[in-house]
Amino acid sequence: MNKRLGRGLDALIPSLSISEDDKVIDIPLTQLRPNPYQPRKTFHEESIQELAASIKEHGVIQPIIVRSVLKGYEIIAGERRFRASQLSGLASIPAVVKKFSDQQVMEIALIENIQREDLNAIELAIAYQSLADELKLTQEELSVKVGKSRSHVANFLRLLQLPEEIKQHVSRGTLSMGHARAIVGVKNDKVKKQLAEAVISEQWSVRELEEAIKKQDGRELKAQDKKKVDKKKNPFINQAEENLRDHFQTTVKIKHGNNKGKIELMYFSEDDLQRLLEMLQGRIS
Repeated sequence: MNKRLGRGLDALIPSLSISEDDKVIDIPLTQLRPNPYQPRKTFHEESIQELAASIKEHGVIQPIIVRSVLKGYEIIAGERRFRASQLSGLASIPAVVKKFSDQQVMEIALIENIQREDLNAIELAIAYQSLADELKLTQEELSVKVGKSRSHVANFLRLLQLPEEIKQHVSRGTLSMGHARAIVGVKNDKVKKQLAEAVISEQWSVRELEEAIKKQDGRELKAQDKKKVDKKKNPFINQAEENLRDHFQTTVKIKHGNNKGKIELMYFSEDDLQRLLEMLQGRIS
């Protein structure tokens, strides 16, 4: 068993550890620049503000790690501390200067991104794939590199085989990782989408989804397994629902009868509701 599983970034990349022998120097913030290979493009403002408040009171407790470049220094690890120090009004920050190649800097940035706790399952899968592609790693080598089991890595990478519509549901949290893992094993993409719609509309548990998968023949869900999800409608209504689902990226139901009816759009969070409202008001397409 790999004893490094679940440990921090410095355990995965020993060169990021800071020892008593390392010299800590104060570097002016104006001489620092972010890691150009950093895949993380957004930082939570509230989190940075909280860290800035802590730095104002206690200072920067752990030095950042940098490398020397032509004009100043490049941040290898500690960009949040750097941003929070800027916000808190500091002029300089404690740092340890180490030697890293461009390849090592890219590797560190990708692995640091993977270690984040706020990544959703699809973001993590994309980060794993990026690391494997950039460093030309097998799944076994990748699992060792990120300190996870091979099965863990494989399960996430398989999610990238899902249709884009389903990946978006997983990213938004309307489908869980467990549901996604079950659906990805289905060969037919049409059936995958039918299953995803059934899970969302009927609020199936993972166990219920797995039972439905066992009972379907690989081409389409049987009516009794889909419950009320696929009630018979005329072809025009079915096509209209499908078009609206593709446009709004959510579950859509059209209830039609006697030349009148209603259209229902489902949302799963306040952010999801805001997204739909903006689309309906024509602010985004």
